[in-house]
Amino acid sequence: MSPAPATASIPAEPLGTNAPPRHVAIIMDGNGRWAAAKHLPRVAGHREGARAVKRTVSAAIRHGVEWLTIYAFSSENWRRPAGEVLDLTGLLRQYLRTEIAELASNGVRIRFIGARDRFDAGIQQDLARSERDTAGNTKLNLTVALSYGSRDEILTAALALAQAIRDGRVAPDAVTEESFGGFLSTHGIPDPDLIIRTSGEQRLSNFLLWQAAYAELAFLDVLWPDFDEAHFAAAMADFSRRERRFGARPG
Repeated sequence: MSPAPATASIPAEPLGTNAPPRHVAIIMDGNGRWAAAKHLPRVAGHREGARAVKRTVSAAIRHGVEWLTIYAFSSENWRRPAGEVLDLTGLLRQYLRTEIAELASNGVRIRFIGARDRFDAGIQQDLARSERDTAGNTKLNLTVALSYGSRDEILTAALALAQAIRDGRVAPDAVTEESFGGFLSTHGIPDPDLIIRTSGEQRLSNFLLWQAAYAELAFLDVLWPDFDEAHFAAAMADFSRRERRFGARPG
């Protein structure tokens, strides 16, 4: 599938009757392929992908989205060549030190989910400072999944719940889906209404597996560095036309 160009002109689509999604989650895929197509090093794709994040945050605010979650670095990404991992963590460090002030000024609250203890102490401090400095913002809740894997998240939550039962803090017969969700790293965050994946791939890749139970899925034939507000708007318009039944029958 060929990717759409960076400034793709996507015609306005008629809106349906659904309210806009409260929470949009995005699997940002295609940085490496974008770079390869342009005969550039992979890090160039990651840098351009960071610019796409800025465009997407702005688009989410303009479209009235309350929660935006982006899959920035998976637990499996640690298996990539050491040089690429070094490039990715270096870009993360740069982003945290140069972009957070702008996010804060735009009313964005940022938080991170995933195994942050796998990053070095300096990045961990930057993550904590970013969360602290934006904690009072309310225009957009931006969640960044870093060193994140959904299976590990669910397993960690199950072990924490088991320990709580063992300690007598939770009664076994009182466990519900809602109470189990309180042990996940996304506790306090609504489940995503819409999950977008770029690059034409059609899988969730260990992202928000529990939370995605009733999410609408949109798989777009555009590489992440080329993703812009027109693509975002098209996904929102498509979502508005979906019939969301949550397992029930119409009427």
